[in-house]
Formats: sequence, C-alpha cells, structure tokens
Amino acid sequence: MTDTSKSYRNWENKKDKLKQKFAVLVNNDSLFEKGKKEALEERLQIKLGKTKKEVQNIIESL
Repeated sequence: MTDTSKSYRNWENKKDKLKQKFAVLVNNDSLFEKGKKEALEERLQIKLGKTKKEVQNIIESL
C-alpha cells in the first residue's frame, strides 16, 4: 500500500465526516484524486483557513 493510499484509505467515509465537521465544504472541496494528495490539502487549507499540518491532522483524526 502506498503512502497516499494508506493516509487516505476509506476516503469516502472521511470525506463525509469532514463535511459534517466543516459545513462550509462542498463536494468539490473534498474531491480526492489518486496521486493528487497535495491538491486536496491545498483546497482544504484555503477553504478552512488552516495550515497544511492542521489539515493533515484533521484528516488523520477522522
């Protein structure tokens, strides 16, 4: 399992939890494309006003 797939396994469940936690997010904000982890993190950083590390911690905690 690659680092990306390990970090973002079960993304559909995490995405739903993330959208529940942050009502400001829409489907396009949480779109995860294989190999584009950084793009996802950047979108979430901008939308949530968080640092990269904060976004990573939020995702890992879901």
